[in-house]
Amino acid sequence: MNMGRVVGNIVSTRKDETLIGTKLLITQPLDLWLRPNGSARVMVDTVGAGVGELVLYVSGAASRNAAKRERSAIDMAIVGIIDSVDVNLDGLDANVCAKGGEEHFE
Repeated sequence: MNMGRVVGNIVSTRKDETLIGTKLLITQPLDLWLRPNGSARVMVDTVGAGVGELVLYVSGAASRNAAKRERSAIDMAIVGIIDSVDVNLDGLDANVCAKGGEEHFE
């Protein structure tokens, strides 16, 4: 699983029939310190997330399983809404800590 922040919505009136009835959200992947990590991506929302929320997301077969659409064109899906993140820096590699940030964020 990965962390991201929902930054927008997609409305698509014409799409593959396996996507009909899905909610599409634009999500910015984040690193451990909640900083942008790569390009924003379009994901199917399975949990009712909204713009500005921190989310957990998966890709590949896990995303199709989460959406209960195993034969669909889904590649990424939001599977959880994050309430808080608490990191124990003692358990991280020294290189990760050197890039660091806060020990606790909400």
